[in-house]
Order: sequence, then C-alpha cells, then structure tokens
Amino acid sequence: MDTVTDPMPWVRAVRASHDRLAGIVASLDSAELREQSYAKEWSVADVLSHLGSGAEIFELYVNAGLGGELPGQEDNQRIWDTWNARSPEEQAAQSVAANEALVSRVESLTPDQLAAFRVAMFGGMTMDAAGLLRMRLSEHAVHSWDVAVAVDPAARVSQDAVDLLIGGLPQMMRWMAKKAADPKVIAIATTNPEGTYTLDTGGVTLTPGSSGDVPASAFLELPAEALLRLVYGRLDEPAVASGEVRLSGVTLPELQAVFPGF
Repeated sequence: MDTVTDPMPWVRAVRASHDRLAGIVASLDSAELREQSYAKEWSVADVLSHLGSGAEIFELYVNAGLGGELPGQEDNQRIWDTWNARSPEEQAAQSVAANEALVSRVESLTPDQLAAFRVAMFGGMTMDAAGLLRMRLSEHAVHSWDVAVAVDPAARVSQDAVDLLIGGLPQMMRWMAKKAADPKVIAIATTNPEGTYTLDTGGVTLTPGSSGDVPASAFLELPAEALLRLVYGRLDEPAVASGEVRLSGVTLPELQAVFPGF
C-alpha cells in the first residue's frame, strides 16, 4: 500500500511531530510562551492551546471512526472554552499531554481497526485513517513551525512531514488560494524531494507536471519545504534574499496575495 491509503507512515509522522514539539515546549520559559508566534494573531501559548484543543477534538473523531458518535459543535465549543480559560503555562503543559494522548491512542489501534476506520468529516467527506492523520499532520507540523521559528529563525518544517504532505498540496488549493489580480501560469520546480508543478493563479490550481497547452509566463524554484510554507502563507522575503527561493516573472508579494495563510 502507498502513503495515500496506508496509515502507518502517517502514524509515525504524527508521533515524530509531537515528539519534536514536546522537546521545544520543554525548553520554553514563561516569557517565551507569551512571545509572538509566526501566526500573526497568536502568541506561542495560543498556538499550543490550538494544537491541544485540536488534539482533543481529533480524538473524538478517532473514536467516531471506530464506531462511536460524531462530535458536534457543542463538543468543540466546550473544549475551546476550557482551553481559553487556561494560563499560558497551563496551555503549554496540557497541549503536550493532549497531543501525547491522541498519538498514543492512534498507536494503540490494531491493523484491523486502522483498515476498517472510516469517519465523516467537514462537508460530508468520508476519511480513512490515513486521511484523518494527514489532516492532523498538516495542522500539527505547520503550527509546530509557527512555534519553532519564534525560537529559531532558521527553523524549517520537518522533512518527514514535508515528504508526506507535499503530494496533497494540489487538493489544498480550494481552501488555501485566492485568485490573483494579475493571473499567471507559473512553472514550479522543487528540490528535496524533486518535483515539477504548474500553478495557475487565475484558476488557483496546482497541477503536478509541466504547463501543457498553456505556456508558463513565470518560474519558481525552491525546496519542497518552502513550497509547503508558501501555500500555507508562511514564506517571506529572507527566503528570496538568501537565494533559497528563485523567482522569475512573478514577485513574492504576488504569491503571498494568492496564499494569504491562516
């Protein structure tokens, strides 16, 4: 089985992402928890609170996928209210505990349980275990970077997460991209892993491979990790100034307008 349907690479990746963030959190003092994270409206503690409440909500979906009841909005609100009432120190400590509980729960599932797992998610989508874990890894790995880069400006999204998440970026366009004021067809080449894509900023589509019938008017070369951050609204001018990201025919501000982030 490949990594689209085989849950085990995703199980390992959410464990690794949790362990990395737990290590960072253990090194933070009270002042650092209150510092600005990369997420513009959130402190470091706010990000950790978001990941902690998310872990509790995702665990409810794990239980639902095993035959339990789907959580409702009232369940989500109760969890959010509890987390919002905590101090930054409590949010940090409880975030690590809640994420550990979620990851341990997933790791405890048998191969048969993972194979049979199905859960209805937002918009009527039905997800298998790999699909649910993809969603969790996407959130956890990127928000972990929001915390890590506040401590270390050279931080990057972990490579094991990038390797799994990069293939899902085309499906993210409907949620992550906005139509450009001056649409372009952009040929993209990535490294680590190597790949080629065509980004249409008018149709807001990202397609693996070359541009086909419509010639590219702009070019973008960058690591796959930087492409992931671009789509999530987390790529800034230093990446261009350093030469890590190379652009032709399009500017970084134009791309940032297409991918405003969250």
